[in-house]
Amino acid sequence: MSNDQVDWTGGCFCGALRYRVTAEPVLRAQCHCRACTHISGGGVNTFMLIPPGGFAWEVGEPARFQHPESQRAVERFFCATCGTHIFTQRGGLEGVVLKVGTLDAPEVFGGPRIAIFCEEGQAWHHVPEGVAAFDRLPPG
Repeated sequence: MSNDQVDWTGGCFCGALRYRVTAEPVLRAQCHCRACTHISGGGVNTFMLIPPGGFAWEVGEPARFQHPESQRAVERFFCATCGTHIFTQRGGLEGVVLKVGTLDAPEVFGGPRIAIFCEEGQAWHHVPEGVAAFDRLPPG
């Protein structure tokens, strides 16, 4: 396996969905936006951006949801049985935004490199020391 390939597995809480990641993430981050904290139940969304072709379902098919009134609507993919949110996709952003907690070995995340939408975060949300924090998205 080359340096840009990995072999990680994961899935939902009940096991109805299973997936495999085969490409190194292009971003490791945490999001503080209101939509992400709403979906998470109050915490930040800790995620990795997996490039196109680096994610594949191995078991099951996810349910999908896209908020019809959101200005930053993303499509959310989750287990219809247990409700575990696996990933999101956003128009104009290639790949999948994978939720770290769904990995069988979440320690491969290694921590965020950036924190985004911090202006929407809560006082108890923590950005680790040395992690670049942005009010919205980073420039460029």
